[in-house]
Amino acid sequence: MAEDILALIEENVIQGRVTQDDEGLEEGMVGQPGVSELIEKALAQGLNPQDIINRGLTKGMDIVGQRFETKEYYIPDMLASAEAVGAAMEILEPHLARSGLKSKGKIIMVTVEGDLHDIGKNIVSILLRGAGYTVKDLGNDIAPQAIVAAVREDRPQFLGMSALLTSTMIHMSTTIQALAENGLKDKVKVIIGGAAVSQEFAQSIGADGYGADGFEAVRVVESLNSGKAS
Repeated sequence: MAEDILALIEENVIQGRVTQDDEGLEEGMVGQPGVSELIEKALAQGLNPQDIINRGLTKGMDIVGQRFETKEYYIPDMLASAEAVGAAMEILEPHLARSGLKSKGKIIMVTVEGDLHDIGKNIVSILLRGAGYTVKDLGNDIAPQAIVAAVREDRPQFLGMSALLTSTMIHMSTTIQALAENGLKDKVKVIIGGAAVSQEFAQSIGADGYGADGFEAVRVVESLNSGKAS
């Protein structure tokens, strides 16, 4: 029974269905339980929240990631699936807190100063929460000194910065410089992403990692967290 409901959660993540009212990518799914209803049902049956994440949500997003990489899925499809996972995590987080499950690490996410685009950042935040990290999203258009203050106060293991515009990506470099000037650069791993940036740019400004998309960003964080990254 547990395997059945976990398989349904996985499939509905792939379909990008948050509730029973959502259509999904295939026809004939309206009226069937979506991820939110299935999560509630799984909890009512006594399933472990971590099992729900690992064997339902994460398995589904792994397949979404594979389909995105092969161009079978596009950004709207990935966003729908990420929103389904985000809705699930909102339901699960109180249960995770009560179970005493330890977070893999704390991450601050921002879109840098002058940039109001946040879809990519939001997807990465959802995927990281689903992967077991505690994420604090500061929002968009965040100035370097505000980021420095947040890093000093919250002491995260990771800082994720996003920029869509070439005119705003310079603020990533400014932020890293500000972290160094405040003695914080060696205390936090910095990962950058967004349409404006690249691996070469990340290396040139002293970032610790670069994620070309949400799935790659999670892999970079996991690699840095395990000490495998150079």
